[in-house]
Amino acid sequence: MTRLGVGICGLGTVGAGTFNLIRTNAAEISRKTGTSVVVAQVGCRRDNPACDLSGVNVTRDIFEVTRNPDVDVIVELIGGTDTALELVKEAIAHGKHVVTANKALIAVHGEEIFRLAGAAGVSVRFEAAIAGGIPIVKSIREGLAANRIEFVAGIINGTSNFILTEMESAGNRSFEQVLQEAQELGYAEADPTFDIEGIDAAHKLTILSSIAFGVPLHFEAMYTEGISNITPADIRYAGELGYRIKHLGITRRREDGIELRVHPTLVAKETLLAQVDGVMNAVLVGSDAAGKTMYYGAGAGAGPTASSVVGDIIDIMRDSSAVANLGFVPEAIQPMPVIGIESVRCCYYLRLRAHDKPGVLARISTILSQHNISIESLIQKDVRQGAAPIVIITDDVTESELDRALAELGSLEEVDDAITRIRVESF
Repeated sequence: MTRLGVGICGLGTVGAGTFNLIRTNAAEISRKTGTSVVVAQVGCRRDNPACDLSGVNVTRDIFEVTRNPDVDVIVELIGGTDTALELVKEAIAHGKHVVTANKALIAVHGEEIFRLAGAAGVSVRFEAAIAGGIPIVKSIREGLAANRIEFVAGIINGTSNFILTEMESAGNRSFEQVLQEAQELGYAEADPTFDIEGIDAAHKLTILSSIAFGVPLHFEAMYTEGISNITPADIRYAGELGYRIKHLGITRRREDGIELRVHPTLVAKETLLAQVDGVMNAVLVGSDAAGKTMYYGAGAGAGPTASSVVGDIIDIMRDSSAVANLGFVPEAIQPMPVIGIESVRCCYYLRLRAHDKPGVLARISTILSQHNISIESLIQKDVRQGAAPIVIITDDVTESELDRALAELGSLEEVDDAITRIRVESF
């Protein structure tokens, strides 16, 4: 029986979950690996009452953990990017493998980290950075390694999914009301910007795109749109048309590059993604040989995320040869252009308010037709205070063509307020 020393930096929710999981399942882990896994040191600003730290080497200086000769793997769970990057670089410089749950760190600084790790002959693992306990990185990088990945689409932020689910099930409750509930339940932070505006999902999708297509990390090129403008009316109309609104991260291979986008999306009710509710996550992967496969589970929490962290530690024990971090040998990572959102082609949900005058609907239809946009479905509601809601599902069209049509529609004197658009996807 060999020994592997783990240094945990950060003892918050995930750090405590990782510490306790290693302690609780030590015998099971050793049965699977032939290795005794021990927490050699913990670096944290304060103790966590959920952990029994008696007999454990605890330091308030997280960088001390990187210099400890008894530590073989550094588990970075402090969050943020500045100190975390410094910590990871020092760990690599000392010949330590790294496991992290820090999606922002990998999305923004992954290229530099992987380059340093490759030169040092150590591994950097990050399964826990995406979708909590769902082993999506391993599934794409290993389980689907024989496949050419065509697309990845997922619900990868539980907070946004909870809000949209509750807005639908609770009838006329507004986004602001449900967000407050999510904060009270602990599903949303006091400052929820990263979740509701899609930044958290964009970090995760950046990594998924790289491991799916073997391209550099392109966070800066991501198109990102949040859910704060979704109204109960949009959710109700989408339902009448046979759809549910989900906040999706979508990356797709095309002949001229890759799409990389996070935004609200109408998804047909009968699809698997549409049926993922609450704080749960799900990722759908399309590939040439395996076809469509979907991965579902808890996207956050101490237990699920710790499961992925410890899974990465076990992988390092089983293969200490510094496997290519993104699933492709470094020299095979090939730049591909990221397709601008204006060139993305899909169907669209449009909601506008138009005054009930003769010929208004005909003028709207004519403008769309002049821009080569066909109408697939249409709902026209009763007049309210002189203006009637009109909801349209278009056939597929490029974003730039739709932009031009919406600009012309918006100039009609019969059209009130801004026109709402939500993309529609079929998988």
